[in-house]
Amino acid sequence: MGFKTDAIHAGQEPDPTTGAVTTPIYQTSTYVQEGLGKHKGFEYARTQNPTRMALEKNMAVLERGVAGYAFASGMAATTALTQLLLKQGDHAICSDNVYGGTFRLFDKIVRHYGIEFSYVDTSDPGNVERAIGANTRMIFVETPTNPIMSIADIRALSEIAHHRPNCRLAVDNTFMSPYFQRPIELGADIVVHSTTKYLNGHSDSVGGIAVLKRKDDAERLQFIQNAAGAILSPFDSWLVLRGIKTLPVRMEAHTTNGMAIANYLRSKKQVKRIYYPGLPDHPGHDLAKKQMSGFGGMIAFELDGLEQAKSFLGQVKLCSLAESLGGVETLISHPATMTHASVPPAERARLGITDGLVRISVGIEDVEDLIADLEKAFHHAR
Repeated sequence: MGFKTDAIHAGQEPDPTTGAVTTPIYQTSTYVQEGLGKHKGFEYARTQNPTRMALEKNMAVLERGVAGYAFASGMAATTALTQLLLKQGDHAICSDNVYGGTFRLFDKIVRHYGIEFSYVDTSDPGNVERAIGANTRMIFVETPTNPIMSIADIRALSEIAHHRPNCRLAVDNTFMSPYFQRPIELGADIVVHSTTKYLNGHSDSVGGIAVLKRKDDAERLQFIQNAAGAILSPFDSWLVLRGIKTLPVRMEAHTTNGMAIANYLRSKKQVKRIYYPGLPDHPGHDLAKKQMSGFGGMIAFELDGLEQAKSFLGQVKLCSLAESLGGVETLISHPATMTHASVPPAERARLGITDGLVRISVGIEDVEDLIADLEKAFHHAR
């Protein structure tokens, strides 16, 4: 069915016991069995939970995959992907500009299991082509990237990945959500999300999910989810399901406000550079228009160094200084000392994550109020 209909109904039948329209929170650790080997499809809550399964089915439909599996965080979902795809002696390629937690996982943990990582600018498929080898098993990309908003050609990268045996393209689709971008339809094998962000949308839950195109990958990831145990709780699953019901209307509001804020920032002399794919002068604008149906609410902009950024961030009131993104409220952050503090300073500088860079997750408030808050901060910032 249409996306809005699926967001509300996919994977969510009325409760068979009471007829409840909303999927109940099955807050149980285990299930009574009628006899040895005889049960109702549920044995233990780490393995199966009806609330979590409803979310997983819903996301599989929205991302056009065969199955989805929900985890305790976005990083837990990404960790499960490394367990699915990589073993000692393998090689993986990753976008050089990714969330700092992803870099930390790959560089500080997974690498020590004998797995090699290459970090390249994935906005140029040629960089990926040059980095790929016979033992490359995973290409992991963010598009748009966090926080520079670089755009990668998902279709081109999927073709490169599939020219190698047993290589998968995994796309972190957190910034766009399946409402604005569906990587599996463009050739990706796996999509991962931090459900904490736009899917939940209300800054009251932490979680992650992976959706897969291939049945064999799905069966293996289900085994890993159960064996490793980093599952999403029933209550958090219910919160994300609730959030997804309003995802289409929220994303439309985010992108409308995002474009308005981006255009406002263009008028400010203090802003040295703006990173937003909805602006025609963004280097990935044309590609973004082809593979995305909206530009979202994530913007980064550069001020003149750490002191000006600190002064500016100290003046905002309506825009909340906080990590995370994707909530209905506007959040503003300083990547160099917050989300990307784990990235070495020299590498941050090379990527453009300067001490003056500010990232804003534009919420769905009245945009005039947001602009007034930013205007006051610009006026008083040193």
